[in-house]
Amino acid sequence: MTERNSYLLRDDHIRRFITDGYVQVNAGLPAEFHRDLYGKIETVLEEEGNPGNNILPRIPEIRRVFDQPAVRGALTSLLGPGYLMHPHRYCHLNKPGSSGQQWHKDDYVFDHNVRHARCRWVMAFYYPQDVSADMGPTGILPGTQHHNTVTDCDAAKTTESALGLCGPAGTVSIVNFDSWHRATPNVSEKNRYMLKFQFTRTREPAGPTWESGNGGWKPQPGDRLPAVSEAVWNWFAGGACGEANAKGVSIDRSLSALDDGDERVRLQAAYTFGRKGEEAVEPLVERLCATGEEEALASVPRNPANPAGGNPSELPAAYALSAVGRPAVKRLEALLEDDAWWVRAAAADVLGDIGLPASSARPALLRALGDEEAWVRRNASEAMAVQGGFSDGDAPALRGALGDEDERVRRNTAFALARHPIRDAELVDDLVARSVEDEGRYVRYYALEAAARMTAGSDRDGFMDAMLAARWCPLTTRKSAY
Repeated sequence: MTERNSYLLRDDHIRRFITDGYVQVNAGLPAEFHRDLYGKIETVLEEEGNPGNNILPRIPEIRRVFDQPAVRGALTSLLGPGYLMHPHRYCHLNKPGSSGQQWHKDDYVFDHNVRHARCRWVMAFYYPQDVSADMGPTGILPGTQHHNTVTDCDAAKTTESALGLCGPAGTVSIVNFDSWHRATPNVSEKNRYMLKFQFTRTREPAGPTWESGNGGWKPQPGDRLPAVSEAVWNWFAGGACGEANAKGVSIDRSLSALDDGDERVRLQAAYTFGRKGEEAVEPLVERLCATGEEEALASVPRNPANPAGGNPSELPAAYALSAVGRPAVKRLEALLEDDAWWVRAAAADVLGDIGLPASSARPALLRALGDEEAWVRRNASEAMAVQGGFSDGDAPALRGALGDEDERVRRNTAFALARHPIRDAELVDDLVARSVEDEGRYVRYYALEAAARMTAGSDRDGFMDAMLAARWCPLTTRKSAY
């Protein structure tokens, strides 16, 4: 094994991450580094207040944590090479005597992603000090990351097994973005700091990006969603969801199970459909097209699983079509022309979740960027961010989406170009303008990222001017204004 590979996760780590939703590593930096960082964090929060997203430029040393081989190896194993750090990050202070939080999921920073089982986003929780169970560590509910409901969000009433993510200074807990989590009560006499960062993959898996022994999927003890877990493993390993044995899978029973009152039963049924391949496509398309607008909109209101609101494409038949994968692509592409906007939106989202096997639908998704319904444009722009593969001829549609009235469409389009840059001078000009003028801070960030990648090795004067104008100075504070 090479030194480079020694920091990657192994098969067993990936299997447990898939089923439990977390893995822990240690950054491996000296104890004095964490003590010094802890002191700087405490000073900044006491004297200036919480800098929010500016915690990294305010304390640039934090970057060293995420540059360490153990952390980079774990993130590469889960997200593939070239992953991106999201511009949202936050320092969470859990003070002595706190009662903790309710169980919740994080939203995608005011976006409305469907919570697919395929893991393209993670959160990383870093502790700059030793954290024991009495100090209010971040708690998670292992194995529930695919569920939009738990028994009760009130921790005193929740029956699912909880786990406090404890560890010595330098511990980085990498968790599935969709994990149920909370700050637990701090009954100690110490402040507990936790820095939360978010990361996302920039390319779809073509094979294992961890140190794989080619052992294949092995059912994990206590896994309550085995069909989901196996499908996610196959995707992580670069395969298709429909590779498992379809013997004994009844389409009629599975269709009925999609309407079951138990969320676990619905999820199992959706991913069991993946095993049926082509045979499952028409029944699922019929089920999707039979969905009413009211049923689609039921997922949109805010709730503990989606604090900023959900996506109308969180539909059982849509999940199942994602699991079927490539055999469903042609029918889904046709559904982008359906009369019902929620069917078009679901088709766009599913094509994005299928990923590269749906690349033949890219021209149709580009046309969907001009749909009259914002949900369709939003889902199509996210799908384009997953698929990429842009050509020069795609630039006009992408430029149009960069100017969309919906911030989510602009953000996802800028994100798509950050992930899949192309050489187009007019697009770069638009991105530079967005990086300093857009009303959305995350549009600005991804526009800046995309412009940087699209101008690498070329004349970058305009880009550098915009970047310097937007730079946050880490030395400027309330006590030293200029």
